[in-house]
Amino acid sequence: MEFRHLGRSGMLVSAISYGNWITHGSQVEEDAATACVRAALDLGITTFDTADVYAGTRAEAVLGRALKGERREGLEIFTKVFWPTGPGRNDRGLSRKHIMESINGSLTRLQTDYVDLYQAHRYDNFTPLEETMEAFADIVHSGKAHYIGVSEWRAEHIRAAHELARELKIHLVSSQPQYSMLWRVIEAEVVPTCEELGIGQIVWSPLAQGVLTGKYLPGQAPPSGSRATDDQGGANMIKSWLRDEVLEAVQKLKPIADQAGCTLAQLAVAWVLNNSNVSSAIVGATRPEQLTDNVKALDVTLDADMLKAIDEALGDVVTTDPSKTQVPAQRP
Repeated sequence: MEFRHLGRSGMLVSAISYGNWITHGSQVEEDAATACVRAALDLGITTFDTADVYAGTRAEAVLGRALKGERREGLEIFTKVFWPTGPGRNDRGLSRKHIMESINGSLTRLQTDYVDLYQAHRYDNFTPLEETMEAFADIVHSGKAHYIGVSEWRAEHIRAAHELARELKIHLVSSQPQYSMLWRVIEAEVVPTCEELGIGQIVWSPLAQGVLTGKYLPGQAPPSGSRATDDQGGANMIKSWLRDEVLEAVQKLKPIADQAGCTLAQLAVAWVLNNSNVSSAIVGATRPEQLTDNVKALDVTLDADMLKAIDEALGDVVTTDPSKTQVPAQRP
């Protein structure tokens, strides 16, 4: 396993981290989820990412049970707050009330006294940023979190939060955006801002919901048992990628993967890790062997010619518009 600093912080994270969005508590049974966590640990993965909203809080509980008995100091456990975790008007957003209540719920479910990184899962236009950051500061100063981060925030919001974090003497060290060969909206503004401020990217969906594995073929029905056939949320997330022009472009990557001596999935993970601002790439799994395959991406070297060939193969199906990072128009 390779380890990288999370931004300019002193904390090291595994270059490949394990995330349990969609899978734990919903898509797979707990025994299978636990097997995947054990496989991740065996492969040297020490960084685990979750969120209070995943599977209606069940994902955190599953991860907590799966990690029980592990040496806590040897792990980096990340979670998030923003999306609804209950029916109440204040069971959502980044108000002080919701943040302070949510961290306690997350710690209980994760069976830990602290998280290494506590992240704002989206930007909240309906709570003053000062209120949000002061609540995060209190959580850090009380020892319930070591660092703070954001997820799917625009560059101007990251900069404003970073300035407040410095005033409050806490460390805003990470951004968690979607990032893949197909989805590059962070490159124009978020990455340069984060490089300047010492913030690292922990990227999600490096496989574009599985499309970059090459298993979805143009003009053909999705494979049985794939995410595109999952009626618990997976199909809705992947459908925007299942256009023939995208699938045809992905198939053009196969010769490049062959040249690199890797699978398409490994090529995709290696590509995001090639970005020097990426501290870790989050991968999920429903089977342990998927993790074994993904971790082999660390052995893949992409030279300038390969990177150029990837760009040429994908052409105009790549999304680069920074405005695609969406700020919720209303409180969820």
